[in-house]
Amino acid sequence: MNEPAAPSHEPIRLVAPAKLTLNLRVVGVRDDGFHLVRAEMVSLDLHDVLVVDTSRSGLASGGAFAHGMPLGAGNLVQRALDLVGRRAHVTIDKNIPHGGGLGGGSADAAAILRWGGYHDVAGASSLGADVSFCLVGGRARVSGIGEIVEPMPFVRTDVTLVVPPLRVSTPAAYGAWDALGGPTADGPNDLEPAAIRVEPELAVWRDRIGDATGLTPILAGSGATWFVHGKHENALVDLSDEGVVVIGATTTDAVWAPTDADGRKRRS
Repeated sequence: MNEPAAPSHEPIRLVAPAKLTLNLRVVGVRDDGFHLVRAEMVSLDLHDVLVVDTSRSGLASGGAFAHGMPLGAGNLVQRALDLVGRRAHVTIDKNIPHGGGLGGGSADAAAILRWGGYHDVAGASSLGADVSFCLVGGRARVSGIGEIVEPMPFVRTDVTLVVPPLRVSTPAAYGAWDALGGPTADGPNDLEPAAIRVEPELAVWRDRIGDATGLTPILAGSGATWFVHGKHENALVDLSDEGVVVIGATTTDAVWAPTDADGRKRRS
């Protein structure tokens, strides 16, 4: 009689695409203080890689942007593992700059949720507002506090990301938006004036990027990343000598799409 095959513990490689917020309107504030938004978000070919080993547990990190990454119980990957009820050791190869508003931690958590078979888009927001979009990926309208994700047709777009050597606290940016009276920005991102109030040096980098490219940079969410449409890495090469990270990226399609009751992918 044949013995049942032992479960495989071969490490599994997961891809976690970065998130870019193309535009954002703040449309209200809930009674609990959370801000309501309307935004368009896309996934990028810039991504972290997670190696999952179910034979042991723990977290480790490496890669260009691993320095300073917290690996304790509050790490979103560990919280995602707890949510799906799985035990594993996860090594995170950090290619997404953290602290720049590109959703690196949320993308990593979403990759674990997909691996664990967790596809509750709204429920994913319990880990963080961006996790819901990162669970689906692609291109989508995002509303509520981030938990409502409506997939949109994929459009291939090149962007150039510029991450200056500073960070902006998202709660601080929303607090500044409140203090400013809830303004609607002239550009596509309502949080831009608030983020600049929190970190005035953002405006210096915005102007330098604009001078170098001849385009008006757009702040990604609450920052600190600025981006311009198209490929402009060569025009911005001088900024790299000043601690700025310049990355050319391209949008990517959904990594997972919610379905209707009949199994068809939901698209608007």
